Amino acid sequence: MKLDRDTQYIREVRLKREQIFSYDHFPLNLPVIRYLDEIVFHPNITYIVGENGTGKSTLLEGIALSLGFNAEGGTLNFNFSSYDSHSDLDEYLRVVKGVERASDGFFFRAETFYNVATNIEEMDREPGGRKIIDSFGGKSLHEQSHGESFFAAFMERFGENGLYILDEPEAALSPLRQLSMLARIHELINAGSQFIISTHSPIIMAYPHAKIIQLTGEGIQEIRLEETSHYSIMKQFFEDRERLLHHLFQ
Repeated sequence: MKLDRDTQYIREVRLKREQIFSYDHFPLNLPVIRYLDEIVFHPNITYIVGENGTGKSTLLEGIALSLGFNAEGGTLNFNFSSYDSHSDLDEYLRVVKGVERASDGFFFRAETFYNVATNIEEMDREPGGRKIIDSFGGKSLHEQSHGESFFAAFMERFGENGLYILDEPEAALSPLRQLSMLARIHELINAGSQFIISTHSPIIMAYPHAKIIQLTGEGIQEIRLEETSHYSIMKQFFEDRERLLHHLFQ
């Protein structure tokens, strides 16, 4: 298991507090920003978790844009906009890179991956050169189910020595596919890749020795998988489903 910090592509992210004069507007009014000094990333995989509205996706988007990725996702070569809705958080973030540079990278956003697939088809209509879709397995992403197109990116497009930022990649994946994705993550980590992932899935966040950063209204803290609300709720549901549903339906 790759643990050499000298080969870590992204070491940490810091907030440029000296450039902030007010925390009254979005996204600076999010608790994650108010309490953010720095987040130190694991050389293998770091999970960003928390309830809806805590700023997970906004934080990942800010990190990705700071690195030069497109707001809607894709590689560093993607440059399109279906709807300009991203925040300006990247202007207030300082990303500290490692000694080595990743040879590949991808910003995966579940909610805008359809737009990435559309952009691929548009670029592939242009004459000449290798088709972009070939690096995703050769089959149109729009001719696959949502989950299949997600999985094609993970299995076909992602490669060794890469930096992969994933925002809720489990959105269209069955539990079995999530386990398969975890296996793929392990393959890529052993091949020198680093992951930063926002997720609600206890399966996805179960990678051994990973760092889990939880965002709450009170701040940021590093926790274990078993301490996340995602894990405890699912554990309670499967161990005592009838009791949980009884209280839920009262």
